[in-house]
Amino acid sequence: MDALHLTIFLIATFAGALVTGLTGFAFGLVVSSAWLFILTPAETAALIVAFGLIVQGYAVWKLRHALDWRKFWPFVFGGAIGVPLGVAVLTSVNPGYVRAAIGAFLVVFSLYSLFRPPLHVTSAGPLADAGVGFLNGALSGLSGLSAILVIIWCQLRGWTRDQQRAVFQPVAIATFFMTGVWLSGSGAIGAQTAWLFVLGLPVLLAGTWLGMKLYGRIDEVAFRKAVLIVLLVSGVALMLV
Repeated sequence: MDALHLTIFLIATFAGALVTGLTGFAFGLVVSSAWLFILTPAETAALIVAFGLIVQGYAVWKLRHALDWRKFWPFVFGGAIGVPLGVAVLTSVNPGYVRAAIGAFLVVFSLYSLFRPPLHVTSAGPLADAGVGFLNGALSGLSGLSAILVIIWCQLRGWTRDQQRAVFQPVAIATFFMTGVWLSGSGAIGAQTAWLFVLGLPVLLAGTWLGMKLYGRIDEVAFRKAVLIVLLVSGVALMLV
């Protein structure tokens, strides 16, 4: 990797950690919008998983007394079935198709989050949660994005912010772990991936620390919209590469 690509990698890592420190999620969304231009989809997924375990691990530890396994176990169960499917697709499909698919997902997610129609799911049970967990696991195996669909589902269920975080953050950790295991078994984690993890770790920690420091001190709504617009543009660019 040349100096320019390494600089892009480190800047994206810092930006993803900063956004996650402010919002509690979106690390994978932010970094994949840049990493996929310089890394393979398999490397991107593996690094999102490795860094995500660190970024989300502390948050889950802080929330450990509020966790309710009865709410999040269906998502984990479904994810356990979906993750190997996503990894199989990642390691067998043309990388260009994977980039385009992730770009399309970024576009859809950004548009949904910017306009967020007033939809609510009033009647859903463990089976529906497990179905969302399956799709979430498949997406994680394909891209490393481990909780986005669960977050959207929690919003549709009308749960409070605290209830949502007590569900999607432990689900994210469990899905990251399962994805990491399957990626390791598939041979997707190589020497360059490990070296980039080492180089990016200090930047990740610095971005997370700054994000937590800035939490509550800036206009979160304006910041969130700016991030979503960047993701939207990056998604369109990935679809056109």
